Amino acid sequence: MLDQLLQIDQDLFLFLNGIHNSFWDEVMYWFSHKFFWVPFYALLLYLLIKHYGWKTGLILGVSVVVCFAITNTVSTEVFKKGIQRLRPTHNPQIKDLVHVVNNHRGGYYGFFSSHASNVFGLAVLIGLYLKPKIKYMLIGLILWAAIISYSRIYLGVHYPLDILCGAIFGSTIGWLTFWLTKKFVLTNKKFQTT
Repeated sequence: MLDQLLQIDQDLFLFLNGIHNSFWDEVMYWFSHKFFWVPFYALLLYLLIKHYGWKTGLILGVSVVVCFAITNTVSTEVFKKGIQRLRPTHNPQIKDLVHVVNNHRGGYYGFFSSHASNVFGLAVLIGLYLKPKIKYMLIGLILWAAIISYSRIYLGVHYPLDILCGAIFGSTIGWLTFWLTKKFVLTNKKFQTT
């Protein structure tokens, strides 16, 4: 059963990774680059401070950093190093079939995707913080996370199952971080703006 699932995952990866062109190569490469989104992250921090005030906004910003630290550390140190599933670009059976961009092949192991885990954690957490203030923020951030996650398949460094498991884990950590912050910060009178 597991072998069948992994074969389907590999076949789906090869199909999706095989759909490419030079325009999308550049777009997906930059979408996947960690520093490309720094101005966007600064905008999200600004929105948190704008809607919650300095004190609460900065505490929410710290909770975002904690969420990121958890998703990134667990995906890398526990799952990738523990499960040791080769990335498509390092899998000897298919590595010559994989479309790569700018010779980027990623680290040796890929299950599950840290990119997917991180961006879905941030999307769910910040989306839930801003949902009462900005109508479609949660949906927009989840779509953003999905595009970044898909870019990892496009670039050849993750299987779809890597992305799906990373997205589920990241979303769960994002929701738990939101729940804890809501319980201990957002409902606490000393953190509420007047």
